[in-house]
Amino acid sequence: MFSLISNDIGIDLGTSSILVYIKGRGVVLKEPSVVAVNRDTNTVLAYGEDARLMLGRTPENISAVRPLRQGVISDYTLTEKMLKYFINKAVGKRTLRKPRISVCIPSGATEVEKKAVEDAAYHAGAREVTIIEEPVAAAIGAGIDISKPQGNMIIDIGGGTADIAVIALDGPVVSESIKVAGDDFDEAILRYMRKKHNLLIGERTAEDIKVNIGCASKRPENVTMEVRGRNLVTALPKTVIVSSDEIMDALLEPAMMIVNAVHNVLERTPPELAADIYERGIVMTGGGSLLYGLDKLLQEKTGINCVLAEDPLTAVAIGTGKFIDFASGDTDED
Repeated sequence: MFSLISNDIGIDLGTSSILVYIKGRGVVLKEPSVVAVNRDTNTVLAYGEDARLMLGRTPENISAVRPLRQGVISDYTLTEKMLKYFINKAVGKRTLRKPRISVCIPSGATEVEKKAVEDAAYHAGAREVTIIEEPVAAAIGAGIDISKPQGNMIIDIGGGTADIAVIALDGPVVSESIKVAGDDFDEAILRYMRKKHNLLIGERTAEDIKVNIGCASKRPENVTMEVRGRNLVTALPKTVIVSSDEIMDALLEPAMMIVNAVHNVLERTPPELAADIYERGIVMTGGGSLLYGLDKLLQEKTGINCVLAEDPLTAVAIGTGKFIDFASGDTDED
């Protein structure tokens, strides 16, 4: 059956993953933002999870590429193709009308970067495109009523950027976007292993360490993990035991950069809104906010209660989809 009604779609176009939300159906697609390309023929071989599985396992003529870097488009053609593929995969060919699409971007994006995302969405088959700033989408997705004259602070830590904003009356009052996020946590672990243990590890291993034993403040007990890699001295495979306390030291620098950015935003916040935030607390979203103890560290350094959104990973995608209704004044819940 064909549907005469076009779908309203919200897209969280992230550095590390792309999520698609469809009104009435929720988040229908979550895939890595990776495209596998044959460099000889310049053709795309795979998208998303299929392409991610090829990382580090391809012959010379095939490369797995991330078309987005630090929250913005670095390869326009591939981003457009990837968007088109995922929209078709999520919606299917069942609609007669083109969809209305809202896409979120980091709050620090320039007009040129906004235009690139807008054009890519139109070329991917949108009837109407709405660009929304990531913290606003995160706040809506986390269930905050942003239309009230109350200050809400939201911290969205993704793969490439961390967006911090104070939101009131439908928009950001003060915001800051820094290019320090989940990928930088992985990078810090890679550097630490190289420097401290003379061990060369891959990006995937670094992410495993972050997820399993990574922390921004001390865990109740020091947990350890076996890490395999290549010894930089002998060039042979080697296994070392790494503790969570060590990884906490490795992650302290990027974690403190996020804390400092939060401080900067709080310093620029009008006093009435600052009082609201102190009373209501800070809401955290995004995959990076799941790092153990990051909420505790922020709470310790700011003196303000920090809470994780109900579903940090999908909050931005849900908020992006709901923003279309919000903007048109239709606030019916799905």
